[in-house]
Amino acid sequence: MTEKTYPVTDEELFRFAELGRQGSTFTVLRHARIAERMGLSGTDHKTFDLVVQADGPLTAGRIAGLTGLSTGAVTGVIDRLEKVGLVRRVRDPEDRRKVLVEVVPGAAERFAPLFESAFGTLRDLLAQFSPAERKVIERYQNVMLEELRAEVMGNSRPA
Repeated sequence: MTEKTYPVTDEELFRFAELGRQGSTFTVLRHARIAERMGLSGTDHKTFDLVVQADGPLTAGRIAGLTGLSTGAVTGVIDRLEKVGLVRRVRDPEDRRKVLVEVVPGAAERFAPLFESAFGTLRDLLAQFSPAERKVIERYQNVMLEELRAEVMGNSRPA
């Protein structure tokens, strides 16, 4: 079933585009600050985040697919993450020719305090919206994430 669509005025489009641009800018700056506190670059920090979110160890090729980075760039990211003790390379138990990247136990938890204020702010922000409004915001966020994920992973063209 296709989602119902509604007309969007140019004014609405520009307002949402401006909000998205500003939100993106400040999100990048926030994560650059967090990455700096972790001793990482922004790319290394967000790549580590993707590895943490995975269901298990990943190949370098899979990390490249998730990030949109070249395999050569991913090798450098893995080297740097390994050097600071966040990930380690391990042999695939099912195919010893493959190397997997896994999160070092406790590595993600080391940096949890850096995100505590963000959770408090998010809770305060969400409290300003009704449960019905939150569902609309969540739906919008999920649709945007699907589009961004498809773009980054090479499944669509940049907007």
